[in-house]
Amino acid sequence: MDETLANLIRRHLQAENAQDLPATLATLHPDCRFDDFATGQTWHGHEGATAHYRQWWTTFDVEVKRGPGQGAHWTTDGLYVATATWHGRHVGPFLGLEPTGRPIVQPFLVILAFKDGLMSAERFHYDLASLLRQIGADPIPALSSLSYRSG
Repeated sequence: MDETLANLIRRHLQAENAQDLPATLATLHPDCRFDDFATGQTWHGHEGATAHYRQWWTTFDVEVKRGPGQGAHWTTDGLYVATATWHGRHVGPFLGLEPTGRPIVQPFLVILAFKDGLMSAERFHYDLASLLRQIGADPIPALSSLSYRSG
């Protein structure tokens, strides 16, 4: 583990959870890239990072927390892989769905890459269908009739 990069991640998460855009951007390489695999969205550079964070902050007012059983690991080639959970409320339009005010608790996996001592990439993986169900838009109506489905 690179302690300098670990401190960078802590500063980034603190700024992100405070929704402090300048402090968040200060942890990102100017050529950073964000990939949201669930929605197929990709953002580039600080302008793209701004759009990415504003989307999540104004749509779900999220805070990132690590829950029980979630953790993080460094790979041998310097990537950081972590599981955590977004906690928030659906406060703005998302994928054409008007805000419902419903709470979300959405686990995700993120892979971070680094360049020149800054974060250069964030790749997010999460279950979009689960997120949509939480805000009241079940994307697969037949799921509601399945036995043993958790509420």
